[in-house]
Amino acid sequence: MDPAPSFPRFTGTADVSVRPARPEDAALVARIQVVTWRTAYRSLLPAAVLDGWDEKAAAESWRAAIAAPPTPGHGVLVAVERAEVVGFAAYGPAELAAGEPPHPDGPSLEVAPLLVEPRWGRRGHGSRLLAAVVDLARATGAGRLQCWLAESDAVSADFLESAGWAPDGWARTLDTGGTPLREVRWHTLLDDEDAKTDAGEGTR
Repeated sequence: MDPAPSFPRFTGTADVSVRPARPEDAALVARIQVVTWRTAYRSLLPAAVLDGWDEKAAAESWRAAIAAPPTPGHGVLVAVERAEVVGFAAYGPAELAAGEPPHPDGPSLEVAPLLVEPRWGRRGHGSRLLAAVVDLARATGAGRLQCWLAESDAVSADFLESAGWAPDGWARTLDTGGTPLREVRWHTLLDDEDAKTDAGEGTR
């Protein structure tokens, strides 16, 4: 098995930072996920999905993902403020869409999801998480980053656009048990010297 990638930039101050997640963070990650989805995605996902969310099962899934990732290329990062976990980002090798040729810029890393608990928003945590994933991806030789966003998620789209990302032309429709959810894929190339790795304070 290949060694896990090093983490080139998990900088911060005594008050705010980004670091690799630990198994004991799993319950906090699951809580942030459910709180954020129930707050931000109430209009996107069926109420039955959001209200019936099994936080305990989600915590166990996150604990497994953190403690025993499926490949060395998978991982979870957490944003911390004053020793409290306030957001997280998960990443892993991207899979090609059906009929999609390999990207000419090299392997892709997919970010899914990147969430900051709403009460900790607008403090730059999302930008720090995204910058850390960019640095990690570069260190592992990835040529690009990608993620899938709900087509109507204007807040996340604005955040990614401010960080130098753009839609790449691919879309998909998910069966959520209610109204089908259309998602658009966003990406950024990592060899673009003009690409931003920080999105400022923004909305994250």
